[in-house]
Amino acid sequence: MNSGDDILSLQHDSRVSQFRGWVLVAVPLAVLVFQSYVPQFWDPLKFLDLTLLVTIYFAMMRHSAVNGILVGSAMGLAQDALAYNPLGMYGIAKTLVGFFAASLGARIDVSSPFVRLVACYVFFYFQEFLFWVMSRALLSKHLSFDWRQELILAALNAIVGLALFHFLDKLKERE
Repeated sequence: MNSGDDILSLQHDSRVSQFRGWVLVAVPLAVLVFQSYVPQFWDPLKFLDLTLLVTIYFAMMRHSAVNGILVGSAMGLAQDALAYNPLGMYGIAKTLVGFFAASLGARIDVSSPFVRLVACYVFFYFQEFLFWVMSRALLSKHLSFDWRQELILAALNAIVGLALFHFLDKLKERE
């Protein structure tokens, strides 16, 4: 092996997951449609934030802060537009989550179910707290923040996230 091959092998991180193009388009679109319309017809699913879970997954698996930021901002802005939120609120929150999830994925092995569970839990709570802070500071809305309820919702989303991540792992390209 010559020195050129060494450089190429160092540039390719074997932990970075590769996905087919249709997966990177179809999964976020399906999640956006699901989250926008299904909870309107079946109330118990309003607790789910699948756009956040997809943002976390793709950001952690790609290990790139830029990809995490792009996925987070796209998912957040689309969620704002479809849910009639003030445009940019979830965009900002999910952009930060995408950045932090990608940073986490670049530093530790995120294939462990425990790490994924904790990441989903923490990032859900972080997003909701950040949304509450921004609503108060930027929009002068005095929303309540029930931290106990948010802890429970974070746990429920983390459990759903484990199942979703397992499904999305099956969509990765095989080498």
